Amino acid sequence: MAQSYEFYCQRADEAAAAASAAKLDMVRERELRAEKTWRGLAEHARGVAEERAKIVRGKAETATSDEAA
Repeated sequence: MAQSYEFYCQRADEAAAAASAAKLDMVRERELRAEKTWRGLAEHARGVAEERAKIVRGKAETATSDEAA
């Protein structure tokens, strides 16, 4: 099952909070890396969703024009 933009953003926010609360530098750095990764995944998911919506709109327009012809 594909994860959503919101899911990835939530994980990124959790990692950011964990980084803020971390007392050890290595833990803070790990959580900041995790946040960066989650944000990248969120942006990728958003792009995929936008592309998918564009394809669906294109198919709907093609179907409508085929019906009109």
